Amino acid sequence: MLDAMGILADSFWRAAVYCLLPRVILLSMLPLLLIGLLGGILGYFYWDAALQGTRSLLESSTLLASFWGWLQAWGVGDVTAVLAPLTVVLVVTPVLVMMALLLVALLMTPALVTLVAERRFPHLERKQGGSFWASAGWSVGSTLLALVALVVSVPLWLVPPLVLVLPPLIWGWLAYRVMAFDALAEHASKAELREIMQRHRTRLMGIGVVTGFLGAAPSLVWASGVIFAAAFFILVPLAIWIYTLVFAFSSLWFAHYCLAALDRLRSDGNPVSAHVASGSDQGAEAIAAQSGAPSDAFISENNLP
Repeated sequence: MLDAMGILADSFWRAAVYCLLPRVILLSMLPLLLIGLLGGILGYFYWDAALQGTRSLLESSTLLASFWGWLQAWGVGDVTAVLAPLTVVLVVTPVLVMMALLLVALLMTPALVTLVAERRFPHLERKQGGSFWASAGWSVGSTLLALVALVVSVPLWLVPPLVLVLPPLIWGWLAYRVMAFDALAEHASKAELREIMQRHRTRLMGIGVVTGFLGAAPSLVWASGVIFAAAFFILVPLAIWIYTLVFAFSSLWFAHYCLAALDRLRSDGNPVSAHVASGSDQGAEAIAAQSGAPSDAFISENNLP
């Protein structure tokens, strides 16, 4: 238990420091670049048509006709000319955000797991315990279960404390299921993957819950961007970037913990061969991890453990 808690704390600070690496920062900026690119392409081809269609829809609405007339009577002017582009942006932005985040999620987790494996665990044999299709099936199944849990728990959200607890708990469970599997899929065998998921279930679930609560923070920024329309184009990109950075931190925390647990599992099974395979530098790294202290290599970014 104490050994696992040491790995938990060690993987936490390593994940936090890895978020400062230029490669991770660039990956966290990728959604913004994708959204800008997709938005520019859609705007170039479809902006005028979308604007005219939205304006026609607003003007033809019988429910809003009296409201437009009331505003014009007060000298506001042509309200639909202002609301139409704002409506198009508000409708299209969440779609672009979800597409960009989904693409980044598919690309970021494998890249971050590879980064951690190359820097800390180059000696780990890749036993390919989880194939791409197995990972995809596991992720889809877990996501469906999480969505069902969210829908079923909606009535409980009316109780003030539960609305702040249940969604992060559900998303934390989903993060534990998906990210832990993805972190181990390439390096662990099927038996090792099962063993680590069962033996470390509580701590992996804890990581998922913590990151689930962290993932709720960008929603406050997003909501502020919707409420304060003047700051929409500043706060919403900021929320997207924070969300991606939290996602990167979550992936790194799971990767550090799961690969360290896998390394410890193999060392316990065959400590002599594991020590020889790791080399003297990796042996020092293992001793530092067991003691809870960072290795000397951590001082340099190029030799970040």
